[in-house]
Amino acid sequence: MSLTRIPYENLKLLNKPFEEDFKKKFSSFLDSGWYILGNEVAQFELEFGEYHKEKFVVGVANGLDALILALKCCNFKKGDEVIVPSNTYIASILAILQSDLVPVFVEPDLATYNLDPNKIEQAITNKTVAIMVVHLYGQCCEMDSIKTIAKSKNLKIIEDCAQAHGATFKNQKAGTFGDFGCFSFYPTKNLGALGDAGAIVCKSEDDYKKLKQLRNYGSERKYYNGIIGYNSRLDEVQASFLRVKLPHLDEINSHKKKLADLYNKNLSDSYIKPALSADYDNVYHIYNIRHPERDKLKNYLSENNIDTEIHYPLAPHKQKALQNLNNLHYPISEEIHATTLSLPCSFAHASSDITRVIDTINKFK
Repeated sequence: MSLTRIPYENLKLLNKPFEEDFKKKFSSFLDSGWYILGNEVAQFELEFGEYHKEKFVVGVANGLDALILALKCCNFKKGDEVIVPSNTYIASILAILQSDLVPVFVEPDLATYNLDPNKIEQAITNKTVAIMVVHLYGQCCEMDSIKTIAKSKNLKIIEDCAQAHGATFKNQKAGTFGDFGCFSFYPTKNLGALGDAGAIVCKSEDDYKKLKQLRNYGSERKYYNGIIGYNSRLDEVQASFLRVKLPHLDEINSHKKKLADLYNKNLSDSYIKPALSADYDNVYHIYNIRHPERDKLKNYLSENNIDTEIHYPLAPHKQKALQNLNNLHYPISEEIHATTLSLPCSFAHASSDITRVIDTINKFK
């Protein structure tokens, strides 16, 4: 008798505990007759800000737009340079390119997969205007050193927090270290909507006001457009669903950390597991391991009814979309992309699922 397949993610099961509240919210949304930038968006912005102990939050259409609008808010000049990790998801780089800026890749720390502070200064030129940090897989970057460098060089810090909802470094939450904290609420995120959605946490009231204009055609009041803007508004119904899930974010993170702890303690040391440190509270949006025979391992697990993912199979500078960068060589990034494998670690998984994954993967030869 074959074992039931363990999916990498099951969004229907993940959202099952919230279904009744979703239905009530949707009914209320229909009854309100207000579908764009209404009370649900305003309340979510307030509540998301309170969660981060920050005053200014602007809901936008998705995580990529959050990054683009944050960059646009800074009034950088065409051709200015933004430092970005060489192993990030391509959205970070697309945001820089869509803003007419130049991405400058810096290698990550091989232990944490996050931007290596020791390599940043050598990448800074007289055109550098910002550092885009990416809190990859659910663990914050080492922000003390990065903030010191940014301050000394008068650089903005843009945080890509798409994978780090609720993660902390020295008890401070991702998205609150820099000038802008940019979030995606794509359905698979720890705080996931039922469609695309995003938000920006910012520090100053001036930036807050400008971001609100940028997301809504550059308009401060209806039909009066003070700046060149975009159509990137957080959807009212998605905001209402996010309001249902936000009070449970710490519970979701806690469950994922419990599953990750099983992996950390019981997975064979033949696999490179996430680095652990008391300064970091990893929320394990992705539980990734590394192994030199990654593809063989992935096929083996699939044959044993366990689904996995690869985040990500190809380094960004090797993507066809970035052909002008294909000749560049970032060995640490390429090593990560060639060996990383993401194991099941979802709010929808039970401890018994993870135990089965561990038992199976520890038999791999």
